[in-house]
Amino acid sequence: MNIKVIIATHKEYKVSKDPLYLPLLVGAAGKDTSFISDLKSKGFEADNSGNNISAKNPYYCELTGLYWAWKNLDSDYIGLCHYRRYFSSAKKIPKTEEEKFSIVLTQEEAEKALSKADIVLPKARNYYIETVYDHYKHTMYVEPLDIAGKIIQEKYPEYAREFSLLKKTTKLHAFNMFIMKKELLDSYCTWLFDILGEVEKQVDTSQYSDFHKRFFGRISERLLDVWLNTNKIKYTEIPVIDMQNINWKNKIKSFLVAKFTGKRYEQSF
Repeated sequence: MNIKVIIATHKEYKVSKDPLYLPLLVGAAGKDTSFISDLKSKGFEADNSGNNISAKNPYYCELTGLYWAWKNLDSDYIGLCHYRRYFSSAKKIPKTEEEKFSIVLTQEEAEKALSKADIVLPKARNYYIETVYDHYKHTMYVEPLDIAGKIIQEKYPEYAREFSLLKKTTKLHAFNMFIMKKELLDSYCTWLFDILGEVEKQVDTSQYSDFHKRFFGRISERLLDVWLNTNKIKYTEIPVIDMQNINWKNKIKSFLVAKFTGKRYEQSF
């Protein structure tokens, strides 16, 4: 299979050398040209080439990389992961970063997974004590997400039911990570970026901090399942491995504080 998974990164970082992957500097429009040239000499691409929205990276996060891949890659299957998050089907996760790189999803494993389904997704996250919508409302500013829902109701009413279910389900395929057939990616991205473009017209991002201005990427995490479920697309799940150790105690504490006090997140975990 002709599969290419971009590794979205905003800085130089160790990446998997498996032929499945293509490291991509996102937000390259705001980076020094000599820095970009140096990364390109090391096998990286930059999201400010070809048809791109690289300048929107402070708001769209890794979606500028997804847009670049959608518009500029000619592969049968296209995917997205992150410099600090990969798919991995390993049953035991090692502790060191070097060891973790040895168990990231390979070309062979990706082909096997895609022979069973049209899309590879990360194992669904379960918030357990609150819905996907409520979690967003407690941790972020929910108004842009509500506006996205209104746009869906107006422009894509066939997706409205699944969007409403965000207020009932506790499960979410997070991180904007997936691998899918190019024709499905065409359909998904056409729908997604049209909705986000409409949100962009209606929301004044200047009212938010730099952290909260990145809501476009967060909204898209909630919209992926809306698109998948409405179109009844067959998928398979593979766990995600974090290359950097996570402070779970701090993450869980922040989650509970947000839920019960309304104090929103001010950083990523």
